[in-house]
Amino acid sequence: MSGITLADWLRAQDDDSLVALLRARPDLATPPPADMSVLATRVGTRASIARACEDLDTFTLAVLEGLVVQGADTAPVALATLAALLGPDVKPKPLRQALARLRALALLWGDDEAMSVPPVTREAFGTYPAGLGRATGQAYDLDGITEGEQRVLQKLAAGPPIGDTRDASRVVPLEKAETPVQRLLARGLLLRRDPGTVELPREIALRLRGDRPLGPIQVSEPRPRTSAVKPENVDATGGGEALELVRHVENLLASWSAEPPPVLRTGGLGVRELRKVAKDLAVDEQRAALLIELVVGADLAANTEAAEPEWVPTTKADVWLAAPAEVRWPRSRTPGWSSPAAGADRPPRREGQAPQPAGRRDPPRPGPARPPLGARHPRRPAEGTAIGGAADLAGLLAWRAPRRAGQRDELVRWTVEEGTAVACSRSGGHQRRPGAARGGSGHAAKALADALPEPLDHVLVQADLTVVAPGRLEPELAAELALVADVESAGSATVYRIGEHTVRRALDSGRTADELHELFKLRSRTPVPQSLTYLIDDAARRHGRLRGGAAGSFLRCDDPVLVSEVLAHPEATRLELRRIAPTVLVSPLPLAEVLDGLRSAGFAPPRRAPTARCWTCARRPPHHARQRSARKPVSPAVPPTNGW
Repeated sequence: MSGITLADWLRAQDDDSLVALLRARPDLATPPPADMSVLATRVGTRASIARACEDLDTFTLAVLEGLVVQGADTAPVALATLAALLGPDVKPKPLRQALARLRALALLWGDDEAMSVPPVTREAFGTYPAGLGRATGQAYDLDGITEGEQRVLQKLAAGPPIGDTRDASRVVPLEKAETPVQRLLARGLLLRRDPGTVELPREIALRLRGDRPLGPIQVSEPRPRTSAVKPENVDATGGGEALELVRHVENLLASWSAEPPPVLRTGGLGVRELRKVAKDLAVDEQRAALLIELVVGADLAANTEAAEPEWVPTTKADVWLAAPAEVRWPRSRTPGWSSPAAGADRPPRREGQAPQPAGRRDPPRPGPARPPLGARHPRRPAEGTAIGGAADLAGLLAWRAPRRAGQRDELVRWTVEEGTAVACSRSGGHQRRPGAARGGSGHAAKALADALPEPLDHVLVQADLTVVAPGRLEPELAAELALVADVESAGSATVYRIGEHTVRRALDSGRTADELHELFKLRSRTPVPQSLTYLIDDAARRHGRLRGGAAGSFLRCDDPVLVSEVLAHPEATRLELRRIAPTVLVSPLPLAEVLDGLRSAGFAPPRRAPTARCWTCARRPPHHARQRSARKPVSPAVPPTNGW
């Protein structure tokens, strides 16, 4: 089969092989090739070969580079010649697997006696493949070289094969050469490229490199450090992190509901608002930014798109808040982690950089194509296996796809950190059972529910006015406790702090002192301290003695009967009048509108100067009931400086 062309080799392939080729290299099928000659031309294009090399692992890439070094891009190469170049570390079986993968990608064709690669494959490895210079086809005699000349040759043989030197400005006879470079040039062991550059021929470099001309080749993928962990410990840790994520999302929604942050003109969130979220949630800015992205990605918060847009919770947030924790968790973390390429779509965020949660990301790219024919499937760690840290994962990925370097180390570290934050992995690369659940949010919710302990219906009240929740609380108890106490520390056991302001907050929401006493009496497994009882009673005694409210205008009358008559009139409903004292009425409407309405109803409040401290209402004489005087403009009222 010597001298066969790529087009002829493609014609000899069966349909299954061609289908596998087009699936592995989809750029070859767009637009559909008219014949095998067109397909062969596309296979050998520079861009297509570079794209195909991105999916090669380190060993397969080394085999392809060895073929280029042997000149398979210009003349067929035998398998035995290639094996000798790769060295004794490469065994026949992995070598044949690598060659099978290269053939499946059409980066290699021909049988074992005549293997060829596309001519432009050389460009995929730069000017000097494997750090070797150009081949001259000559035999070189290295006998008699001096120690200095040996050092020059060894340095260039290690690569790159070119060196800058002033001694190459002119070539002198051997008897007149004074430096090692001049003597090597005179003997033809170095090639003069220009007056300041020399090059070592490939044949000499291969000879000096010994039995491993391409250097040490890592045939198999590195095995990261692993350790066995108990699945129940992994589940417990994952469940705790999932509950922590749910708690942070809940607090973020509450914060934005009370004080929505503004939307930047670019559609994101300002650095100042990001720092405020981090401070309110007691987390660092990186986690705060992740939480914001997850909340907006899950449609739990959105841009109001008003004249002055703000970030506010959506109606979905109400449904989410009413659901149990095992249902909240997959709904809050799924949008950012459901796509196979989600990590690639979001570049690592630098420290202090604000998130861009609103339509700032590109749409997710489709996941990676299936491995081509002949590819070795990577091993998956067994469940309950702890993989080493981000460095080990980065090293493994570097072997699997060395051409996709970029910011791999930073991306892997960022992915591990955020995977841990959303309870999909454990710090250090541990496999998370709840996060590894397949089949959508329903399966993930069931996995988390199985991992979490049963919710508790009790707490432990301490003498220092702290309340310890030794585990996950029932939703109803958690809501009641969040109303009457603040979280002081979170974790497997949450500690709440009760203070005068928290008790007052519960009383403001409508709870009574008796209800608070009953709550701690029924729910505490420890005796309720007397200090807590006194605190609740003292706060309830002072609560509500001084009340406030908003009013646009008020009316005062010394006759309570007349005040009752005004309230009984239908016009009082339109004016939104209400009694706050036996002789005082208030309304949210402006005073001018209230006075006009009362006059039209037959009452006669007097016209007083804007500086008057109050307005007095009187009955209009009966014989003036049907008369309407000319309406005069009424000045806006000035609120009284003293209370009534």
